[in-house]
Amino acid sequence: MSLFNKMAFAALATTLSIGTANAADLITVPTSTPAEMPVYEEPGFDWSGFYAGVYGGAQNGATSGTQYGLGIQAGVNAQFDFYLLGAEVAVHGLTGGAAGNTSYGQILGRAGLVVSDDVLVYAAGGYGIDLGPPDEQDALLGGGIELAVNDSITVEAQYLHGFPLNGGTNAKDQFTVGANFHF
Repeated sequence: MSLFNKMAFAALATTLSIGTANAADLITVPTSTPAEMPVYEEPGFDWSGFYAGVYGGAQNGATSGTQYGLGIQAGVNAQFDFYLLGAEVAVHGLTGGAAGNTSYGQILGRAGLVVSDDVLVYAAGGYGIDLGPPDEQDALLGGGIELAVNDSITVEAQYLHGFPLNGGTNAKDQFTVGANFHF
């Protein structure tokens, strides 16, 4: 064999062995992988459950005039995704106006939408009764907005219009602002 043939044979043998070694090295293990950071979403306010609160407000009627007062309320809510259903009872003492000192009680049903994690917009309807003079009963209809301050306290503003049912012929307007503690 000539020197040229020996060198060609050696080059061919080296090339074949390198090609075989490369074929075995095609399976690779990555040295680093993109790690996904865990995402923590803070849950929104849980509107479901019982609550109790205090409020202040004004009530205006043609017979009783404009009265101001403080009240207490208690209720329960049930949240279904972003819908809310609830019921509430409230009583407030009123002073001023033509009727003097009196009190007013109401029973309300609430239906609302949770528009963000901490904001509730609702409609309310129910029954209201003067517990002193003048002796009037009203169908109530209105709505409000409630904002979560932290995990258990909310603040709310509500407007109700009273349609006379018995004892009077004049409508009432009621505006309240208050705070609730959710259990």
